[in-house]
Amino acid sequence: MRTSTSTGAGGAAGALKPERIDAFGRALRGALIRASDVGYDAARRVWNGNVDRRPALIARCTGVADVQCAVNFARDHGLALSVRGGGHSAPGYGTNDGGLVLDMSCMKGIRVDPANRTARAEGGVLWRELDHETQAFGLATTGGTVSNTGIAGLTLGGGIGWLSGKHGLTADNLLSADVVTAAGQFRHASAMDNPDLFWALRGGGGNFGVVTSFEYQLHPVDLVLGGMVLYPLDQARDVLRFYREFCPTLPDEGEANCGLLTAPQGMPVIALLLGYNGPIAEGEKVLAPARAFGKPIADMVAPMTYGARQSLLDEPNAVHGLHRYWRSTFADRISDGLIDLLVEGAAQFTSPLSALLLFYMHGVCTRVAPNATAFAARKAQWDFDAIGCWTDGATSARHIAWVRELSARLEPHMSPSAYVNHISDDDRPEVVRASFGGNYTRLRQLKSVYDPGNLFRINANIPPG
Repeated sequence: MRTSTSTGAGGAAGALKPERIDAFGRALRGALIRASDVGYDAARRVWNGNVDRRPALIARCTGVADVQCAVNFARDHGLALSVRGGGHSAPGYGTNDGGLVLDMSCMKGIRVDPANRTARAEGGVLWRELDHETQAFGLATTGGTVSNTGIAGLTLGGGIGWLSGKHGLTADNLLSADVVTAAGQFRHASAMDNPDLFWALRGGGGNFGVVTSFEYQLHPVDLVLGGMVLYPLDQARDVLRFYREFCPTLPDEGEANCGLLTAPQGMPVIALLLGYNGPIAEGEKVLAPARAFGKPIADMVAPMTYGARQSLLDEPNAVHGLHRYWRSTFADRISDGLIDLLVEGAAQFTSPLSALLLFYMHGVCTRVAPNATAFAARKAQWDFDAIGCWTDGATSARHIAWVRELSARLEPHMSPSAYVNHISDDDRPEVVRASFGGNYTRLRQLKSVYDPGNLFRINANIPPG
């Protein structure tokens, strides 16, 4: 059972006359890929292999002019429009059935200004590509937890990452953005230019336009301390109780995340994912209690470059093309009841690639006012993810059922809101509303200004209002 439903209603390009499509293709500097073209099957694929959708057209945009052309074509012909940056969206928002995909994967320009500690990058850039350029100058900005995520989707949904505690969310480090709105208009958004649009972009999840380039604040980031401490699953309850007490003791520079997963050797384990973004000697002291706790079977925490830290979780779970389904929510506390359910769930994994993850939000990202940006989840809490991940598409139903059944049991212990970037396309509408918190009304008002027809609806959608 693959996910094939296109989010949101929209017209199909199959009803268009061929000459209109041909004219659209000629108007683009980049390629227009049709379903009959060689390479279509590769071009329609996204990061989540369980998403098997067939757009009628894929516009490989090479710049702002192409983006404007694609937006205008989709709007004028009533087509479902998906915007694809890195294609990393688990629900598959970067594609659809029968509509148009605006693909920015060819837009890879990056310019680093080391004197002012800023970087500007186009919408098709992946984090490993941006890190490659910024790390040449010993600089970085908050960039998620795996290296193959696109900068666009992560930033627009807020951007929780390894540097969140010390430097804030990705969106907190956004200085400006170039945007093509639903009307096909180009706008520059910053604290000074179109400030209401700039506010909405920082956490609004792609509802307000196609961001063709991002300007980020960078920070000195060189060697960091990072890695996992692994324990057998029979110690999981004790490790989780320690973990919930350890997290609030962390300084901004420290990080402690946790995962129940399967080791490469096939052994079910619990892992403390530890890090320190500061002097290594200080980090050793801060992380010492976690590394000394219990009876670990492996301690892989060590000094490493930030780029290495960013790619530490890439293999095997974040590999492009694996089948995935997940549910996510926030947890205000880790109760004993929640701990029991997590351990029971991990003992019933239907795939060795599946995982239950807790990412601790603290520090700078929680000291920003909830209404300062569209991202409202500004308090110390855990982003929890129940992730089904598997290789054989024929077994999808079993793995999806495991995630859904476990999530239903966990729900009484969780918040009604979730991290915008982790909302599923089959989550209830009230989850989307709750996740934007007190900012939802203002976001709906701004949606009416910048996208009154809800062209940008294949996302965690905010309807005009």
